Amino acid sequence: MAFDNLHLEKGMYREAGKSFTQVLEALDPSENYKGTALEGTDAFQRQLKRFGIRVRGAGSDRVEKFFRTAASAVLFPEYVSRAVRQGMEEDDILPSLVATTTVIDALDYRVVCSEPGENDMELARVAEGAEIPSTRITVSDQLTRLYKRGRMVEASYEALRFQKLDLFSVFLRQIGSSIQNAHIHDAIEVLTEGSGNVSPEILYAGETEIGGSAEALSYDQLIRFWTKFRPYKLNAIVAPESLTQQLLMLSQMQDASAGLAFHGTGKMITPFGAQLLPISDEQLGERLIGLDNRYALEMVRCGEVSVEFDKLIDHQLERAAITSIAGFDLICDGAVKVLEYEA
Repeated sequence: MAFDNLHLEKGMYREAGKSFTQVLEALDPSENYKGTALEGTDAFQRQLKRFGIRVRGAGSDRVEKFFRTAASAVLFPEYVSRAVRQGMEEDDILPSLVATTTVIDALDYRVVCSEPGENDMELARVAEGAEIPSTRITVSDQLTRLYKRGRMVEASYEALRFQKLDLFSVFLRQIGSSIQNAHIHDAIEVLTEGSGNVSPEILYAGETEIGGSAEALSYDQLIRFWTKFRPYKLNAIVAPESLTQQLLMLSQMQDASAGLAFHGTGKMITPFGAQLLPISDEQLGERLIGLDNRYALEMVRCGEVSVEFDKLIDHQLERAAITSIAGFDLICDGAVKVLEYEA
């Protein structure tokens, strides 16, 4: 079949605007395998089958299996990249925070944001011949700050060659999880501090708008916080771990529907429908973030996960870098609010 005859080389990782898998797919389209035993596989998975490489399960091969031939060694960086991406996606809260993701191939980017006035979100009647209300969309006067997050793999080929790929994948997934946690830290910083032309609204427990005590948040305070979002919808709450524990102990959080969701799926849903996302106390402090995740945050990514493919293909695992470049920006004014309290 076609995938058995592809010529694999390092240059496949250098094609501008395309990932290694996309290059393979152009040469060996998956649509050609509909109705066959290989339906549902992508071009990279078919190359693993071509060289008989099993990367998971009790019968997984050793790392050295990738390096039996020069052609199969070209597949190793993509295997590393996929395992890292898998770790990034495990227990990832970014999908619950990000409204849209933009992939760029440069280091400069300016977010497009919306700053509606007080009446811009209302469905006002327009009389005949009258001016139609408008919403102003602008380009930020500040560049989005992109951060490179990554880890260095420090191991010799001799130390890894006899290790099972299934075990090696565990370490790669751990690297991916660490990189993603760093991206989450960057997202939380933007949600609390703002970026470009848009900043979150800061509310304070114990003061007129929220009321109650500044030292302990009550369900009544959360309801007042919830009502401040209209015309947006409060559908995600990011809270420090210590506050999350207090919120889960509220009697309203122990009703039948909230309890069923928590005990059945592990997902913490507040009685007014917002998903509760815990984060470390050190990262968030004495603050609670509420947002409408349909309109609040844009993630900007500079390409996919990057690995030093030359080193990996040539057995030079010593200090091979795995990196990911991303940044975040607020999109719509009013879609994010921060509630500050005293622990």
